[in-house]
Amino acid sequence: MRAKISTISQQLSVPLVVLMSAAFAAGVVSGWIEYLHRSHVRESFVSGTSAWWQQLAVALVTCAVFSYAQWRHRRRFGPRSGRLWLLAPLGKPAARRLTRAAGIGPESSSPARALLALVPALVIAYCLWRAGEQVTGGLDPNFTVNAWGGPSYAGAMACHYLDLFLISAAAAWLLDKILPGQDRVTAATPATSTQGSRRARPVL
Repeated sequence: MRAKISTISQQLSVPLVVLMSAAFAAGVVSGWIEYLHRSHVRESFVSGTSAWWQQLAVALVTCAVFSYAQWRHRRRFGPRSGRLWLLAPLGKPAARRLTRAAGIGPESSSPARALLALVPALVIAYCLWRAGEQVTGGLDPNFTVNAWGGPSYAGAMACHYLDLFLISAAAAWLLDKILPGQDRVTAATPATSTQGSRRARPVL
Protein backbone atom coordinates (compact mmCIF):
# COMPACT_ATOMS: atom_id res chain seq x y z
CA MET A 1 0.00 0.00 0.00
CA ARG A 2 2.81 2.40 0.88
CA ALA A 3 4.55 1.66 -2.42
CA LYS A 4 1.30 2.30 -4.30
CA ILE A 5 0.79 5.64 -2.58
CA SER A 6 4.38 6.58 -3.36
CA THR A 7 3.87 5.67 -7.02
CA ILE A 8 0.77 7.84 -7.23
CA SER A 9 2.33 10.81 -5.43
CA GLN A 10 5.34 10.77 -7.76
CA GLN A 11 3.04 11.22 -10.75
CA LEU A 12 1.08 14.16 -9.31
CA SER A 13 1.82 17.76 -10.29
CA VAL A 14 2.45 19.85 -7.19
CA PRO A 15 1.22 23.14 -8.76
CA LEU A 16 -2.04 21.53 -9.93
CA VAL A 17 -2.61 19.85 -6.57
CA VAL A 18 -1.97 23.16 -4.78
CA LEU A 19 -4.35 25.07 -7.08
CA MET A 20 -7.17 22.55 -6.73
CA SER A 21 -6.61 22.28 -2.96
CA ALA A 22 -6.83 26.06 -2.77
CA ALA A 23 -10.15 25.97 -4.63
CA PHE A 24 -11.49 23.39 -2.17
CA ALA A 25 -10.21 25.37 0.82
CA ALA A 26 -11.81 28.54 -0.55
CA GLY A 27 -15.10 26.67 -0.73
CA VAL A 28 -14.75 25.54 2.89
CA VAL A 29 -14.15 29.13 3.98
CA SER A 30 -17.05 30.39 1.88
CA GLY A 31 -19.38 27.76 3.33
CA TRP A 32 -18.27 28.65 6.86
CA ILE A 33 -19.03 32.33 6.25
CA GLU A 34 -22.49 31.35 4.99
CA TYR A 35 -22.97 29.21 8.08
CA LEU A 36 -22.02 32.07 10.40
CA HIS A 37 -24.60 34.29 8.68
CA ARG A 38 -27.30 31.61 8.66
CA SER A 39 -30.92 32.35 9.42
CA HIS A 40 -32.24 31.06 12.72
CA VAL A 41 -35.68 30.57 11.18
CA ARG A 42 -35.96 26.93 10.14
CA GLU A 43 -37.33 26.29 6.67
CA SER A 44 -39.95 23.58 6.21
CA PHE A 45 -39.14 20.42 4.31
CA VAL A 46 -40.90 20.15 0.94
CA SER A 47 -41.66 16.60 -0.13
CA GLY A 48 -39.95 15.51 -3.35
CA THR A 49 -37.10 18.02 -3.28
CA SER A 50 -34.59 15.39 -2.11
CA ALA A 51 -34.82 13.66 -5.54
CA TRP A 52 -33.54 10.36 -4.16
CA TRP A 53 -34.92 8.24 -7.02
CA GLN A 54 -33.28 10.48 -9.61
CA GLN A 55 -30.00 10.37 -7.73
CA LEU A 56 -30.23 6.59 -7.45
CA ALA A 57 -30.58 6.36 -11.24
CA VAL A 58 -27.57 8.66 -11.65
CA ALA A 59 -25.56 6.51 -9.25
CA LEU A 60 -26.36 3.32 -11.17
CA VAL A 61 -25.42 4.89 -14.50
CA THR A 62 -22.21 6.22 -12.93
CA CYS A 63 -21.23 2.80 -11.64
CA ALA A 64 -21.81 1.24 -15.06
CA VAL A 65 -19.88 3.91 -16.98
CA PHE A 66 -16.91 3.98 -14.64
CA SER A 67 -16.74 0.20 -14.39
CA TYR A 68 -16.43 0.11 -18.17
CA ALA A 69 -13.86 2.92 -18.14
CA GLN A 70 -11.79 1.13 -15.50
CA TRP A 71 -11.95 -2.09 -17.50
CA ARG A 72 -10.62 -0.26 -20.57
CA HIS A 73 -7.89 1.39 -18.53
CA ARG A 74 -6.76 -1.93 -17.03
CA ARG A 75 -6.92 -3.62 -20.42
CA ARG A 76 -4.81 -0.90 -22.04
CA PHE A 77 -2.16 -0.44 -19.35
CA GLY A 78 -2.42 -3.59 -17.27
CA PRO A 79 -4.02 -4.20 -13.87
CA ARG A 80 -0.85 -3.18 -11.98
CA SER A 81 0.44 -0.37 -14.13
CA GLY A 82 0.38 2.14 -11.29
CA ARG A 83 -0.70 4.86 -13.72
CA LEU A 84 -3.03 7.65 -12.68
CA TRP A 85 -6.65 7.25 -13.66
CA LEU A 86 -9.15 9.31 -11.70
CA LEU A 87 -6.34 11.61 -10.56
CA ALA A 88 -4.95 12.00 -14.09
CA PRO A 89 -6.15 15.65 -14.36
CA LEU A 90 -3.76 16.42 -11.48
CA GLY A 91 -0.84 14.51 -12.97
CA LYS A 92 2.44 15.81 -14.32
CA PRO A 93 1.51 14.93 -17.92
CA ALA A 94 -1.63 17.06 -17.60
CA ALA A 95 0.46 19.93 -16.24
CA ARG A 96 2.89 19.65 -19.17
CA ARG A 97 0.02 19.72 -21.64
CA LEU A 98 -1.45 22.80 -19.95
CA THR A 99 1.86 24.67 -19.98
CA ARG A 100 2.41 23.62 -23.59
CA ALA A 101 -0.96 25.07 -24.63
CA ALA A 102 -0.29 28.27 -22.68
CA GLY A 103 3.13 28.67 -24.27
CA ILE A 104 5.03 28.47 -20.97
CA GLY A 105 8.53 27.19 -21.60
CA PRO A 106 10.36 26.46 -24.85
CA GLU A 107 7.49 24.59 -26.51
CA SER A 108 5.17 26.31 -28.98
CA SER A 109 1.93 27.74 -27.64
CA SER A 110 -1.62 27.10 -28.78
CA PRO A 111 -3.70 30.16 -27.78
CA ALA A 112 -6.94 28.82 -29.22
CA ARG A 113 -6.61 25.54 -27.33
CA ALA A 114 -5.62 27.38 -24.15
CA LEU A 115 -8.72 29.58 -24.40
CA LEU A 116 -11.01 26.62 -25.00
CA ALA A 117 -9.38 24.65 -22.19
CA LEU A 118 -10.06 27.48 -19.77
CA VAL A 119 -13.78 26.66 -19.64
CA PRO A 120 -13.55 23.00 -18.49
CA ALA A 121 -10.61 23.90 -16.21
CA LEU A 122 -12.76 26.52 -14.47
CA VAL A 123 -15.59 23.99 -14.21
CA ILE A 124 -13.29 21.56 -12.38
CA ALA A 125 -12.10 24.35 -10.08
CA TYR A 126 -15.71 25.36 -9.39
CA CYS A 127 -16.67 21.78 -8.56
CA LEU A 128 -13.88 21.59 -5.99
CA TRP A 129 -14.94 24.96 -4.57
CA ARG A 130 -18.54 23.76 -4.37
CA ALA A 131 -17.44 20.52 -2.71
CA GLY A 132 -15.65 22.54 -0.04
CA GLU A 133 -18.66 24.81 0.44
CA GLN A 134 -20.86 21.77 1.03
CA VAL A 135 -18.68 20.64 3.94
CA THR A 136 -19.26 23.72 6.10
CA GLY A 137 -22.31 25.33 4.51
CA GLY A 138 -24.18 22.05 4.98
CA LEU A 139 -23.93 22.48 8.75
CA ASP A 140 -26.83 24.90 8.40
CA PRO A 141 -30.06 22.84 8.36
CA ASN A 142 -31.60 25.33 5.91
CA PHE A 143 -28.73 24.62 3.51
CA THR A 144 -29.74 20.97 3.15
CA VAL A 145 -33.41 20.79 4.10
CA ASN A 146 -34.67 21.03 0.50
CA ALA A 147 -31.47 20.12 -1.30
CA TRP A 148 -30.92 16.96 -3.31
CA GLY A 149 -30.34 14.20 -0.79
CA GLY A 150 -31.75 16.34 2.01
CA PRO A 151 -32.80 17.04 4.59
CA SER A 152 -29.86 15.26 6.26
CA TYR A 153 -26.27 16.50 6.07
CA ALA A 154 -24.93 13.10 4.97
CA GLY A 155 -27.58 12.63 2.28
CA ALA A 156 -27.05 16.06 0.77
CA MET A 157 -23.29 15.55 0.89
CA ALA A 158 -23.51 12.20 -0.92
CA CYS A 159 -25.80 13.45 -3.69
CA HIS A 160 -23.92 16.69 -4.28
CA TYR A 161 -20.55 14.95 -4.32
CA LEU A 162 -21.87 12.42 -6.82
CA ASP A 163 -23.07 15.19 -9.13
CA LEU A 164 -19.86 17.21 -8.72
CA PHE A 165 -17.80 14.11 -9.44
CA LEU A 166 -19.69 13.48 -12.68
CA ILE A 167 -19.41 17.10 -13.80
CA SER A 168 -15.69 17.13 -13.01
CA ALA A 169 -15.16 13.87 -14.89
CA ALA A 170 -16.98 15.23 -17.95
CA ALA A 171 -14.94 18.45 -17.80
CA ALA A 172 -11.70 16.46 -17.47
CA TRP A 173 -12.64 14.33 -20.49
CA LEU A 174 -13.35 17.49 -22.52
CA LEU A 175 -10.08 19.03 -21.34
CA ASP A 176 -8.20 15.95 -22.49
CA LYS A 177 -9.73 16.32 -25.97
CA ILE A 178 -8.89 20.03 -26.18
CA LEU A 179 -5.31 20.10 -24.95
CA PRO A 180 -2.47 19.30 -27.35
CA GLY A 181 -1.22 15.73 -27.10
CA GLN A 182 2.01 15.01 -25.31
CA ASP A 183 4.97 13.64 -27.19
CA ARG A 184 5.27 9.98 -26.44
CA VAL A 185 8.23 8.98 -24.32
CA THR A 186 9.17 5.62 -22.99
CA ALA A 187 9.30 5.44 -19.26
CA ALA A 188 8.13 2.94 -16.69
CA THR A 189 6.55 3.77 -13.38
CA PRO A 190 8.02 2.13 -10.28
CA ALA A 191 5.16 -0.36 -10.28
CA THR A 192 5.98 -1.47 -13.79
CA SER A 193 9.77 -1.32 -13.69
CA THR A 194 9.98 -5.09 -13.83
CA GLN A 195 8.11 -5.03 -17.13
CA GLY A 196 10.09 -2.17 -18.63
CA SER A 197 12.62 -4.39 -20.35
CA ARG A 198 9.90 -6.30 -22.11
CA ARG A 199 7.49 -3.54 -23.13
CA ALA A 200 7.88 0.21 -22.83
CA ARG A 201 4.67 2.15 -22.42
CA PRO A 202 4.13 5.78 -23.35
CA VAL A 203 3.57 8.20 -20.51
CA LEU A 204 0.29 10.02 -21.12
